[in-house]
Amino acid sequence: MAHGSSLKMDQLINPISQLKGQLRAPSDRSITVRATLLGGIADGISVVRMPLRCDDTDACVDCMRRLGVKIENEESSDTNSPFSILNSKFIIHGRGLHGLQAPTERLFCGSSGATMRLLSGLISGQAFNSVLDGSAQLRKRPMRRITEPLRLMGAEIDDAAGCAPLEIGGRPTSLKGISYPTPVASAQVKSAILLAGLYAEGETIIGETAKTRDHTERMLATMGVPLEEWQADGRYWAKMRFTPSLKPFELTVPADFSSAAFFMVAAAIVPNTTLMLLDVGMNPTRTGLLDVLRLMGAQIAIRNERIEGAEPVADLDICAPHGLKGIEVHGELTARSIDELPILAVAATQAHGTTLVRNAEELRVKESNRLEGFVAELHKLGANIEPTTDGFVVYGPTPLHGAVVDGLGDHRVAMSLAVAALVANSPTTILGADCVSKTYPGFFDDLAGLC
Repeated sequence: MAHGSSLKMDQLINPISQLKGQLRAPSDRSITVRATLLGGIADGISVVRMPLRCDDTDACVDCMRRLGVKIENEESSDTNSPFSILNSKFIIHGRGLHGLQAPTERLFCGSSGATMRLLSGLISGQAFNSVLDGSAQLRKRPMRRITEPLRLMGAEIDDAAGCAPLEIGGRPTSLKGISYPTPVASAQVKSAILLAGLYAEGETIIGETAKTRDHTERMLATMGVPLEEWQADGRYWAKMRFTPSLKPFELTVPADFSSAAFFMVAAAIVPNTTLMLLDVGMNPTRTGLLDVLRLMGAQIAIRNERIEGAEPVADLDICAPHGLKGIEVHGELTARSIDELPILAVAATQAHGTTLVRNAEELRVKESNRLEGFVAELHKLGANIEPTTDGFVVYGPTPLHGAVVDGLGDHRVAMSLAVAALVANSPTTILGADCVSKTYPGFFDDLAGLC
């Protein structure tokens, strides 16, 4: 297993014979980012309990502080895990829709695409100029998908050949609402437009070819924003009407389904497994991997279902694997699994038959190229996997062997390779494993605690 209690540049993973215990994965990154942004423009004080603390959310908090928002971070560590800070909270002193202050320097978003894209929508209607920038990695990610609709709404926004940095000019008047069928099914695009819609006259309407995560819509609704959702003409539509102010809120952030996903797959492929994952966010727009694993034959029971802060939450009980089978994943199921497709590929290496994933072109423009890049690294472990024009195909089951692999600077790639290494026949070294700090700094320690 992992050696040492702190992250190193390279990480050694030994094969294991069983996986047992229970774990609360880190809190949800998407919800933490949205709560930080929306809490900053609410009328009053919002309280976010158990927020995620990682590189991405720290960048978001820093940006809001540079915009004049007071955010207090209270922590009380009740467990040995540096990530399970059960009594931690953000206390966000909202400044109202028009109370943000002009930043004195660039808003640095780190490697967080969610922070940059959502914040672009939020500040497109402000009365001051700002520049959003990020890491070299973030500067490579496509931004025209948000700058184009924001310009249609009247935002003055310039990009650098379709990428960051983004220069956003102050608006003397309100933006205007638009009806926009998104060319790419993306929750970040949808959320950027919705946040800009808070500053727009009239209605803002968005149509998606596949329903993406709806944390923004749920949070806006609890803050008093009139929202309607429906399905028509092969699209999922959301309509938002202008509201003069946002109510503050209190919420407890559930465990991130995307972080729990690595342990779900580990439990589905490692023999002698008894694993309970606690407080997992079960938003149906996020749980595609759960449906996929069940279709493949994984035994996952849902326990203690409840609603926390407008989000469904449950505990997941995963039993010893009884053999997985290959399936085809496409359409809406792909959209609901997009962040989990690398770890799904790992599960597919141990499944009987062929697993085909389609409609996943978006994998090429994540933190790394998760098609060619990740596939090449999984090949090094002996996986029989090939990229396709819009996804990948895996032939299994395949015995894996230890190797030296590269995390590619991509947190999901590094964690997926670590799970694959658990069932290899010899140790694996992951180069650049510290990239997991983007979303899950304690990943290797939590994994070691279950072995």
